[in-house]
Order: sequence, then structure tokens, then C-alpha cells
Amino acid sequence: MSSRRDSKFRIGLVQMACGADPDENLAKAEWRIREAAARGAQIVCLQELFRSQYFCRREDPELFALAEPVPGPTTEQMARLASALQVALVAPIFERRGPGVYHNSAAVLDADGTLLGLYRKMHIPDDPLYFEKFYFAPGDLGVPAFDTRYARIAVQICWDQWYPEGARLASLTGAAVIFYPTAIGWHPAEKQHYGEQQRDAWRTVQRGHAIANGIYVAAVNRVGYEGPPGDGLEFWGSSFVAGPFGEILAEASASEEAILVVECDPRRAEEVRRQWPFYRDRRVDAYAPLLRRWLD
Repeated sequence: MSSRRDSKFRIGLVQMACGADPDENLAKAEWRIREAAARGAQIVCLQELFRSQYFCRREDPELFALAEPVPGPTTEQMARLASALQVALVAPIFERRGPGVYHNSAAVLDADGTLLGLYRKMHIPDDPLYFEKFYFAPGDLGVPAFDTRYARIAVQICWDQWYPEGARLASLTGAAVIFYPTAIGWHPAEKQHYGEQQRDAWRTVQRGHAIANGIYVAAVNRVGYEGPPGDGLEFWGSSFVAGPFGEILAEASASEEAILVVECDPRRAEEVRRQWPFYRDRRVDAYAPLLRRWLD
């Protein structure tokens, strides 16, 4: 009999559009999780900040009211749902850690509803319409692994997906899959000239993480236009799962809501790592300079 680490498992990704009412978004997410579970998903991941529209398009102190503690209303409802469906959940959340201290986080709940822990987004962007440094303190929990009933997993969030260091750390925990809850899209002024290049770069860098680490990668984005006409964001969806050799196993539409359910096989990762033994050939004795900001 194979161990849990060797057993196949099925992941579900929920790509959806978000409205202005957090309770409606939560209800939609619950409905979509139920649908994913009915299709056989055992670990389901929602998109970044799924309870609201992407509020970081502007700096507004009133929007801190969207935050909540962990445990709190969202994790409690997600725990009940996980237990009822016997699925593990990755539930991104705007976390209120304490007065004036907030994080862009993801709660991981096991299939019995147990809160296994949190991942807090480590890389915080500050770009036009992505003013996240105004809202979020950088994560301080490192890159933990979470042992769900079905598989060991790791989580990164959106801007983290551009950093090979985060993916490497996640893979070194022994995770079978890295989930990347995401909120990324086009600026209206950039889409015509750079849009396809931007989306292709986003897809390519994450496929690179899968290849370099021999691991499954699952990116979960939102869809829809949010913000005033001409000054908002058009989220490009395109949620996907890449296999350990970077092969695209499933991909969602750029504009429509979707649920992806994909089987992952840890033995496939073992096979790839035997053929491309990057872990064997890593020169860990030579990488200390990576801890410096710049090499003068």
C-alpha cells in the first residue's frame, strides 16, 4: 500500500468574478467549492482576496474595515464547509492581525475543518492600481508546508509568484503542489501593446517554477473588470495547473468564471526529478551571496 505522500490526489481551482458585497462573494465561493467537490476535488483553492473586489486599486483608510481576524467569520464558515464536504481548503483572507497590523494571507483548512495554519504574503507590490504596501505588512511566517489529509501543500500569493526563491523554499518543504492565489490583470492603457506579453510572462515564470523544482504549480486568478471605466483593472483569469515538467494540464478562460479539477500524482514528480536531478546538483555551499540585496 502506498503512503499518503505517494498517493494521487485531485485539486480544484475556483476562478470567479467578485462583486461589491463581501457576503455575496463568500456565498458564491461556497457554492463553487461545493461544485468542485462534487467533481472530485479534494483540495480546493480560492483566488486572492476572494471576499471583496481588489480594493488595493486606491489608498483608502476606510477599506481596512474589510479585514478580519483569523480565526474569524471567513475561516469559521470555511471550516464548517471543509468538514461537511471532506475537502481541504486554501482560503485567502485580508487578515487583521492587530490594531494597525494587516496581512494579505491564506488560511489552510484540513478536510475535517481544522485550521492548519496561515501563509502571509511575503512580497508586497506598490505599482499603479496595486497599492498593496498601503494595506499589508510583509509576511513573517516564512514558507510553511501544510499536511492536509490528501497531500502536503505550500502556498504563495500573487506577487510572490515572480520570485524563484519562494518557489524553491516551498518545494524544499516537501510539498507536492504550490498554490498561487492571485489577483492580476491588465491596466487599460497597457493591454493593447503589452497585454499578451504580460500574461505570457506570468504563465511562463510559474511554469518555470514547476520545471526548476519538479513540482505541480496551481495559479488561481480572478476575472472581470473592477474600477471606473478607463481607470480600473481587467483581470485576465487564465487560471492553470502545470505539471512537474511545466506541462499545462488545465487552463481556464481569460474572461469567464471557471472551475478546474486536476489529478496530481507525486510519483510523476519523482520520475521528473530522477530524470532532471536539479536537487542533486544544487551547490548549496555557493549560494550565501543570495542573502545580500546586491553584489557590489
